[in-house]
Amino acid sequence: MKGKHRSGIRRKYLRYTVALLLAALLLTFIAVWFFIRNNLTAAVMDSYEFMTERMGISLDGLFEKSDEVTAECILNDDVQASLLSGGLSGTDKSSLSKYFAYVDLDDVDEYCYVDNNGNTYTRSYSKITYEDFLESGLAEELGDDYASTQWFWAEDNLFSDGEKALFIGRYVRNMEYSHEPGMLFFKMSPDYLARVWDEDEDEELAQDVFIGVTDDGGEMVASWFPAGEEMTPEELGDVADSVGAGEPSTVNVLSVKGGELLTYTQKDCGFTVFTFVPNRVLTGGMMRVVTVLILIYIVILVAAIILSIFFSNRFTRPIRQISDAMSRFDGRDFSNTIELATGTELDQIGSSYNEMLANIKRQVDEIRQQEEALRTTEMNMLIAQINPHFLYNTLDTIYMLARLNREGTTMKMIQALSTYLHICLSKGSDMVTVSDELENVKSYMEIQQIRNRDFFNYEIDCRVDSDNIMVLKLILQPLVENAMNHAFDDIYQTGFIRIKVYMDGGELVFEVYNSGTPMSDEMVEKMNGLMDMPVVNLQSAFTGKQHGYGVVNIITRLRLKYGGGVRFYYEVDGEGTRCFIRIPQEDWA
Repeated sequence: MKGKHRSGIRRKYLRYTVALLLAALLLTFIAVWFFIRNNLTAAVMDSYEFMTERMGISLDGLFEKSDEVTAECILNDDVQASLLSGGLSGTDKSSLSKYFAYVDLDDVDEYCYVDNNGNTYTRSYSKITYEDFLESGLAEELGDDYASTQWFWAEDNLFSDGEKALFIGRYVRNMEYSHEPGMLFFKMSPDYLARVWDEDEDEELAQDVFIGVTDDGGEMVASWFPAGEEMTPEELGDVADSVGAGEPSTVNVLSVKGGELLTYTQKDCGFTVFTFVPNRVLTGGMMRVVTVLILIYIVILVAAIILSIFFSNRFTRPIRQISDAMSRFDGRDFSNTIELATGTELDQIGSSYNEMLANIKRQVDEIRQQEEALRTTEMNMLIAQINPHFLYNTLDTIYMLARLNREGTTMKMIQALSTYLHICLSKGSDMVTVSDELENVKSYMEIQQIRNRDFFNYEIDCRVDSDNIMVLKLILQPLVENAMNHAFDDIYQTGFIRIKVYMDGGELVFEVYNSGTPMSDEMVEKMNGLMDMPVVNLQSAFTGKQHGYGVVNIITRLRLKYGGGVRFYYEVDGEGTRCFIRIPQEDWA
């Protein structure tokens, strides 16, 4: 508990300091988070917006190139001649088939030109009939368009067994005559759409995002994903729903589930190139900044705690000194003063505390001196109450014996009285050895036996080192006197008194037994209750004739000498009454 009290101020100071610092750091972190997040997000999105725009421009370029190539094919003389009613000769047909193989368009896997006479022109190894063409369904893809170039993503039932591919198609019409149009189709390889992004230039940017191309219906026709990752069905659905949502030929930024979507739609073919930027990419740079911020904040927090501990120790050390000194003060040691030199108000507190200790010490010394003087006076008064009383009775006995001229008995009584008075006086000291106290009560009992022949017998049983143990004097004689005056009044045979001195559990025990009339239970309870009363009230506590002043005298002196540790009580059995005095070892050793 003292440790907690000593460190309470410092702990509270540290708690408040750390709490205030954490609050300040948290607020700055929130502000920095939003500010940097917005700026980093804007910077990242600018980079991907520029990349998407560049891919869109590449897509524009691919379409324009395909439109130019198909336009050149239409203007070819053999192509125009193939639309006439006479058609081409066999040699011209073969030449025209080879012509399409050398058009200025990269990544053409297959081609098919169908004139309005039902003739097909393909690579020499392709054996495709007009019926095959009609069954492939490619003609329906051109729809009602008149003569513009069209891109479409469709199943290839003409050159393969249904695998989807990018086709570039266009109606071919005669420039001079009105005839049914022919149809020209190029099947493009997957590498064709890969040209929309520059792998060398955009590889670092594209490694964490999803890039793809969709047709005008939102179906994915080409895609480039980070290694080991795929777009979820929900994300693919967002892409499909967002195609065509923005303005064509410009980059549109849309917030979708899981990230940001940038789209660029080619205005003529309707194909869209997109970049899907996941949230982790947007926050990746932010997390690096946050990591740096956290490290900085940890350094600041540790430094603040160290400095707070240093300054709190400096400021609270004098307070702890005062607290420790006051906690250790037990009311007896007045030497534990405080020496402070802080140059603050605490120095005055320390000085006032030292002055308070000095004043308390003076008052305690005065009270102790007064108590010692009071105890000495009380002891002398109590002893003085006993000596004249007994001396009067003894002298009266000597007087009676002198009248009977029994000189030998007189000498014995005078010798016992001399011993008794010698121990009673004991040169003014209130402490005697156990041996002297037993000798004193023995002298008293011998005198009483001379006075009252055959009135009682006695026995003394001492089982301690009586010559080396000091005890308060005159604590046994009043008990023997009470036994003779009260316990033996109602008996008609010789009484018996036994005095035992022994050790019991570290206590010095005096036991006085008498065989007279047992003390009543009410009297035992009343007598034993005297030990619980304040010393100042004992003198007026009990004035009954069966008691006299002897017991009060003993209890008062025992309490004044030994304090609250001493015990005095009576016990009654069927044969008599026992009185016990128990003195703790620490009080007599």
